Amino acid sequence: MVIAKARAVDGPDKSFRAAEIERRDLDVHDVLIEIKYAGICHSDIHTAHGDWGEVKYPLVPGHEIAGIVTEVGSEVTKYKAGDRVGVGCMVDSCGECKNCREGEEQYCLKGNVPTYAGVDKYGEPTQGGYSTHIVVTEDFVLRIPDNIELDAAAPLLCAGITTYSPLNHWNAGPGKKVAVVGMGGLGHMAVKIAHAMGAEVSVLSRTLNKKEDGLEFGAEAYYATTEPDTFEKLAGTFDLIINTVSAKIDISAYLSLLTLDGAMVNVGAPAEPLEVNVFSLIGHRRSFAGSMIGGIRETQEMLDFCGEHGIVPKIEVISADYIDEAYERVLASDVKYRFVIDTSTI
Repeated sequence: MVIAKARAVDGPDKSFRAAEIERRDLDVHDVLIEIKYAGICHSDIHTAHGDWGEVKYPLVPGHEIAGIVTEVGSEVTKYKAGDRVGVGCMVDSCGECKNCREGEEQYCLKGNVPTYAGVDKYGEPTQGGYSTHIVVTEDFVLRIPDNIELDAAAPLLCAGITTYSPLNHWNAGPGKKVAVVGMGGLGHMAVKIAHAMGAEVSVLSRTLNKKEDGLEFGAEAYYATTEPDTFEKLAGTFDLIINTVSAKIDISAYLSLLTLDGAMVNVGAPAEPLEVNVFSLIGHRRSFAGSMIGGIRETQEMLDFCGEHGIVPKIEVISADYIDEAYERVLASDVKYRFVIDTSTI
């Protein structure tokens, strides 16, 4: 058993504190990873604050994990000590249901095991990447391309795959007009990936404050949704809209921007329900859909795609002592564009 140093929170209104957690002894297919960097995702904040329901505390969040393999179980074939690897939003699934067999473990019919705030097959609560070590079965470990630094790789394990998966599924590419709602941690990755796929990309943001960045990341146009003529001017324009914001917005207004058979896909997960006027859908056979990360096979595909195209998030590396302040800044949209914890500071 490994005793890992960690940063834990004891309640929705509590600050993070130093802690120690136990990582299980390696089973035959397990991999022990020394975590080097862990990204801060908005989901971490929602979970830590109890926004999505009851949470068992103490909680160690973190599902954007990059590190080095230090030890493997006796029957591990995919990894060896010294490999550069990552762990994303889930660490196990049933492996037997239809969705798992098709490589869509994120939609496991029995429920995948989340990297934190879950219960593993041994009946123990899972704790995440704000820690120095983690043990994960080899089938849920990802290989990080050599040309991507570990600190930049960490956010790809959630922000990268969360945006890559719907862009891939809804066939973003040459000849397609894609709009990205929001220019935060998810949004800036959606812009970069959609551009690399060959789509014509536009950003829809409340203001033009990040326009220069958006154009640099690959957007061809950038619009302020607070300007009164934006929705009228762009009506019927886009084949695909990726909504990355975790806040309540006027979904019907955004649906009006879709072409015939266009789709709007939510990857942001606000705590409150979203309302949809059905006439925004039926008039032009539009779709309103959701997408949740990707399976292990697709996540590896995303990492390889990012390695091939030189795609990395724009990050701010912080110490573990700064997590509370980082959360406040994320909630205030005051980060460009992803905080990453240097776990050596834990």
